[in-house]
Amino acid sequence: MSYAEIPGAKVPIRMWTDPTTVEEGALQQLRNVATLPWIKGLAVMPDVHYGKGATVGSVIAMQGAVCPAAVGVDIGCGMSAVKTSLTANDLPGDLSRLRSKIEQAIPVGRGMHDDPVDPGRLHGFGTAGWDGFWGRFDGVAEAVKFRHDRAEKQMGTLGSGNHFVEVCLDTTGALWLMLHSGSRNIGKELAEHHIGIAQKLPHNQGLVDRDLAVFVADTPQMAAYRNDLFWAQEYAKYNRSIMMALLKDVVRKEFKKAKPTFEQEISCHHNYVAEERYEGMDLLVTRKGAIRAGSGDYGIIPGSMGTGSYIVKGLGNDKSFNSASHGAGRRMSRNAAKRRFTTKDLEEQTRGVECRKDSGVVDEIPGAYKPIEQVIDQQRDLVEVVAKLKQVVCVKG
Repeated sequence: MSYAEIPGAKVPIRMWTDPTTVEEGALQQLRNVATLPWIKGLAVMPDVHYGKGATVGSVIAMQGAVCPAAVGVDIGCGMSAVKTSLTANDLPGDLSRLRSKIEQAIPVGRGMHDDPVDPGRLHGFGTAGWDGFWGRFDGVAEAVKFRHDRAEKQMGTLGSGNHFVEVCLDTTGALWLMLHSGSRNIGKELAEHHIGIAQKLPHNQGLVDRDLAVFVADTPQMAAYRNDLFWAQEYAKYNRSIMMALLKDVVRKEFKKAKPTFEQEISCHHNYVAEERYEGMDLLVTRKGAIRAGSGDYGIIPGSMGTGSYIVKGLGNDKSFNSASHGAGRRMSRNAAKRRFTTKDLEEQTRGVECRKDSGVVDEIPGAYKPIEQVIDQQRDLVEVVAKLKQVVCVKG
């Protein structure tokens, strides 16, 4: 489909979904965003749903301003995937050992490594810029300085919620590795710190929603936020790279006889800010639950833990600010999912997938998400499908 357009106070709201299917709370959030004095454009992805301040699945283009709540608290959250030389024929009949080995290598939930991962010991991991990255930690907000040790030990860990590590097969039988995570707790603490500062600034006192507080260009507050934002985005990217290296090591050991090789990794943020130029304007483009889909850009659009995911290539549609959805998107809240579904439902909906099937992950049940095929179909003018993947192992945070 192409987009539908509904009126907004300052800019039209372009929606790659049927506006009548979007919950009223999310629609109101979009209308609120469209009132911001600095806004130059607003695009809405097919996985849109209610979020904190700004909707998940929104792309907000502003000039000379950025809204930290519109980035999301998990700064730099995103996806990584890599195709391997292995095929379905290489898989054992029982995948529980493989899942167990992945969980041993990559701490999940609130877990962390006993000691910081030494990237120099990881097969094929590039350490260029590693020392400089940690050196820049001294320049981030004082409020999180004491978190340095924990941030180091959480590097290369999954986290909780909808974060996951998966082993997948594509439609040709090729085996892929895929994971979803972000900047762990350090990014969340930086985000909350700066949101609190923004809400107290004088220029934000008349906004329709205090969660839409912004930093404006050429101010010390903006400079401090941008410094911490870009550092956290880099942390998230390193975090996924470390986990992928750990995951590859597990696969090398478990499939030693097959001597697996790996193609070029695909990696994309879906909670972040980028400096981009549109219609002659230098803009700060915030993607909250959206990926960049410029012409030729590879991206990853995951479904739920029992359905499947897509590797895509961007078509470079300026109307969406070169963006696409970040996943299937929730169609009900976590609490609603827990009320509606049981562990028996979870077992049924994840049949054939080696994964947790206990009450702790019922809120991640496939039925709580929108159909991924529909979400992909609604953005055919934003991306083209490169590969369709179906998970056989899923490790949840």
